[in-house]
Amino acid sequence: MIYIVIPCYNEEEVLPGTTSQLLSLLPTLGEEARLLYVDDHSGDTTWPLICSLSAAHPQVLGLRLAHNVGHQRALWAGMEAAACHADAIVSIDADLQDDIQVIPRMVKDFREGADIVYGVRRSRGSDSWFKRQSAQCFYWLMKSMGCQTVYNHADFRLMSRRALQALLAYPERNLFLRGMVPTLGFNCRTEYYDRLPRTAGTSKYPLGKMLALAVEGITSFSVGPLRLISLIGLVFVLVAVCVCIRALVIFLESGAVPGWTSVIISIWFIGGVILFALGITGEYISKIYTEVKRRPHYLEQERTGTNW
Repeated sequence: MIYIVIPCYNEEEVLPGTTSQLLSLLPTLGEEARLLYVDDHSGDTTWPLICSLSAAHPQVLGLRLAHNVGHQRALWAGMEAAACHADAIVSIDADLQDDIQVIPRMVKDFREGADIVYGVRRSRGSDSWFKRQSAQCFYWLMKSMGCQTVYNHADFRLMSRRALQALLAYPERNLFLRGMVPTLGFNCRTEYYDRLPRTAGTSKYPLGKMLALAVEGITSFSVGPLRLISLIGLVFVLVAVCVCIRALVIFLESGAVPGWTSVIISIWFIGGVILFALGITGEYISKIYTEVKRRPHYLEQERTGTNW
């Protein structure tokens, strides 16, 4: 049994086409398969569409969350719902910019013993210059801080039941699946593909959400920023010692320290560094706060489909 888990948020424009393409793909998998749509409490007609598609096609299942919780938690909800029924799950976004023709190859890898199959983009030629450069910076930062990620891989992947159950055993509330899955180990393979253009709708990951995801990933899997603060502090101690020696020498030679510009610049610069350090520290403290509360990732509102 293969479950294709598709998180959705305001995807009314793409759902009919997405469902048609995926349903036509299912017979090629050689296994019994289901489509599981997870509606992240959309504000449009996404959920009514899922209900109608589920009524028309027994392979289509739907799960609606009680509140908008974000892409990563919506995907987590779908994986939890499928974990009891599926021998393997494939996660993919509703816009189908990830090539669905890769899914049969993923299933073939699974039959040959792979527990995790990563869908990886061959290139970022279709992205804008800014998106390419920001992605390069993100992967460089993650690697330099000791975080294990798969280059050019998002959330298009296959996971076997045992890999999925191992992932769901992770207790943290701060979810960054692109960093969590590689820590599992198991037997892994990679399938490369070319990303397709979006046929309808708009991206659900604007710049603000992309930056938030990057911060989530870095602070969830690395203490590098905290160590960077310590290094910056040490550098400023050394600079302060040099400035004190210079000020003392000038005072002994001329009786006064000339000018106040250097003092003002130093105060503002060091003050900015302190505030930056406090911000990084606060980000980690906020994660501790979130983990300690132990609130659930999501609340389920309703399901549709009887062929679970």
